[in-house]
Amino acid sequence: MSKEDNGHNNPGFIGDEVKQSKTVDKSNLSLELIEKGKTNKLNEYNPYQHREVSHPTTNWETLFHLLKGSLGTGILAMPNAFRNSGYITGAIGTTLIGLICTYCIHLLVKAEYELCKRRKIPSMSYPDVAHSALLEGPPAFKWCSPYIKHIVNTFLLIYQLGTCCVYVVFVASNIKSIADPLMDEPIDVRMYMLIILLPLILINWVRNLKYLAPFSTFANAITMVSFGIICYYIFRDPVTFEEKEAFGTVQEFPLFFGTVLFALEAIGVILPLENEMKTPKKFGGSFGVLNKAMILIVFLYVGMGFFGYLKYGDIVEGSITLNLPETEILAQCVKGMLAFAIYITHGLACYVAIDITFNDYVSKKLGPQRKKVFWEYFVRTGLVLVTFLLAVAIPNLELFISLFGALCLSALGLAFPGIIQICTYWYQVTGIRKAWLIISNIFLIIVGILGLVIGTYTSLAEIVKTFS
Repeated sequence: MSKEDNGHNNPGFIGDEVKQSKTVDKSNLSLELIEKGKTNKLNEYNPYQHREVSHPTTNWETLFHLLKGSLGTGILAMPNAFRNSGYITGAIGTTLIGLICTYCIHLLVKAEYELCKRRKIPSMSYPDVAHSALLEGPPAFKWCSPYIKHIVNTFLLIYQLGTCCVYVVFVASNIKSIADPLMDEPIDVRMYMLIILLPLILINWVRNLKYLAPFSTFANAITMVSFGIICYYIFRDPVTFEEKEAFGTVQEFPLFFGTVLFALEAIGVILPLENEMKTPKKFGGSFGVLNKAMILIVFLYVGMGFFGYLKYGDIVEGSITLNLPETEILAQCVKGMLAFAIYITHGLACYVAIDITFNDYVSKKLGPQRKKVFWEYFVRTGLVLVTFLLAVAIPNLELFISLFGALCLSALGLAFPGIIQICTYWYQVTGIRKAWLIISNIFLIIVGILGLVIGTYTSLAEIVKTFS
């Protein structure tokens, strides 16, 4: 048999040749697909690489900013929160709420990154994330997309104004606690609010945050020293479990829930902080900036609430500073220092409310720049007066904290992140992953709505009961 016969007449030879050809084709196809995938990945829009920040913050700076945003009047109210829950329920509840809040912040940050990638834009604000997510979600949510930015802005505005109200009540209550022992007759706390009003308006007339930054740094230093002195008073005498409740009543739990949410959540500053980072990838992740900050915050909150309640029991006030002895100079100094620290940072607390009100709504309807400047000062003054009038109407620190925590942060910190997560990934996942997406986020939405309705109702009922 000739070579030609072997080559052309042998069926086995032809089959082998075809097989080899197919193998080569498949292998080439696989290589092409891999290369194509690599090319697509390389060409994929990365929001982090397109962010232009004039003064990006380091990981440590972002961590300190997160701590600053969470360690304020809220931590001083934690012993009162534990009074409503009991020390065991309080410790477990604060930890669980901290875990849920951290998880929800991760959802929000991941959704922002995913939506920025799809829309090819470097960063978004919270209202923009909500709007973009609803546009890409199921039809049941799409109808709400034109209104969601205004809804989120409203909750953010109410929360920030509520924080400012808490600041006014806190400052006035602590000044009253210092001044009352020196007076023949105690003066109503509302008079102290009136005394601090004009300087408060002037502080909020500062338009550039750069000029407020040194005050914030100084206030943080004062706050840290004050916390150390408060701890000294808590542990000066042995703490005892006698006459302290391990478990509170179901009726008072919503007050605890609202206070802890108010204290823990700094949801309004999360995306701005992440957007300003030099290495935003390090914000999330198991060992990222967010988790480190939240572990430390929850630890401090549980510690302050637990030991503060064991120290003062049922007589603990809305701020633990008000329980410090009025006859000791050191204790009075702490009250004055913290009142001053909170007072000078009122402008920072009110900044977000001013930004939303003026830049998102008022300025768009104004003409010349001169007119804008006048109306900006008008808005700044008006918002301070609103917080002042609310504080005068309800000068009760713990009820204010619980009310605004339940009303705003149940929505902003729990329900909205759940809705945003569902809408962002609705068409991207299937099967078990889709079932988990729906179940886990529906749980967050339900908890958020229940917290909002029950917590707000309980706080308002307590306010009516207290002042009727």
